[in-house]
Amino acid sequence: MEINAQNLFYVIIGIIVLNFIKDSFLDYLNSKYFDKKPPKNLENLFEKEKYLKSQEYKKTKYNFSRISSLFGVSIVLLFFFFDGFLILDEFCRSNFDSELIISLSFFGLIFLLNDLANLPFSLYNTFVIEEKFGFNKTTIKTFIFDKIKSWIITIIFGGGILSFIIFQFETIGKDFWLIAWLFISLLTILINGFYAQIIVPLFNKQTKLENGDLKNEIKSYSKKVGFDLKNIFVIDGSKRSTKANAYFSGFGKQKRVTLYDTLINKLSNEQIIAVIAHEVGHYKKKHIIFNLIFSIIQTGIMLYILSLLIYMPVFSEALGINNHSFHIGLIVFSILYTPISELSSIVFNIFSRKFEFQADRYASETFNSESLIEALKILSKDSLSNLTPHPSYVWWHYSHPPLSKRISHLQ
Repeated sequence: MEINAQNLFYVIIGIIVLNFIKDSFLDYLNSKYFDKKPPKNLENLFEKEKYLKSQEYKKTKYNFSRISSLFGVSIVLLFFFFDGFLILDEFCRSNFDSELIISLSFFGLIFLLNDLANLPFSLYNTFVIEEKFGFNKTTIKTFIFDKIKSWIITIIFGGGILSFIIFQFETIGKDFWLIAWLFISLLTILINGFYAQIIVPLFNKQTKLENGDLKNEIKSYSKKVGFDLKNIFVIDGSKRSTKANAYFSGFGKQKRVTLYDTLINKLSNEQIIAVIAHEVGHYKKKHIIFNLIFSIIQTGIMLYILSLLIYMPVFSEALGINNHSFHIGLIVFSILYTPISELSSIVFNIFSRKFEFQADRYASETFNSESLIEALKILSKDSLSNLTPHPSYVWWHYSHPPLSKRISHLQ
């Protein structure tokens, strides 16, 4: 069956609008739960004044999100209706001859325009909202340097991946997806294995945890559970925010636990070890391997479907462009793939929430549940977390279970 360019255009617009409506509706449902009383196991988490502040924070973020998302979808729709992609394509073709350079410059301009359009919102969120509620520690200098470094990383990694895929597309033909999949898979494994050594130092200072009671207790716990943990690092998270975190990264001898300095300052030694026990649980339960394989399979499916559709001239015709090219096809494909992407995200979140329960249980069995519960409460309280999210919002968006459910599973 032949696909009509005009009909395809309206399908694209329909997907964009419906996705926006879906997200807006879920956000609205979630906002209606902001004023609900906290669950019984969290009734005494906040003092009255602090709880009112957390509600104000949620409402402020929600209202800000409504404006920024409406602005974002409006810009996208204007680009489609007023031939924005055609204008960009003609501009790139008038300046370059190589299809590879044309495609790279096309995506580079889209990235730059999108980033500049979102810059005021990013500034407002960081220096007005987060500042107002006492979270922001980012200076203008740090913000600017972070932005520049993120651009450089995008150019190197994003541009490199795109260059490789486009080159394979032009030289191999429809089987380009297989080579591209192998390349991206290897790159994904490398980034997962060496993220802390390659990416993190560009933005944060990492130091080995100093000798002392905390380090001794962590080593004692890791020895008890048969987890060879020699690399324990502290990261200067307080450079940007008062919010605390901890994460596990790397494989084999490169595996490490990284603790935010804000986490160390807020939690007791026992609570920190409980958090680490949770992270060790993810490793012991093979969650990291599962997530990596899931990501690789998902990428393979996406590239295979792309290879079946990318050669269709109607993709370019739908945007009013006569010269069919990889970059225009990829733009159209990325919109058409949205329903599949949303579905895979839901599936991933279902597994992710299950894995969080399993990691919590592991921490409870190998250390103690009380310390983990107290740590989760402190971290949620200090970050003004939403204690009453709407179930539909949780099902669609949450990669972690709500705090009340995590505590219920631990008690």
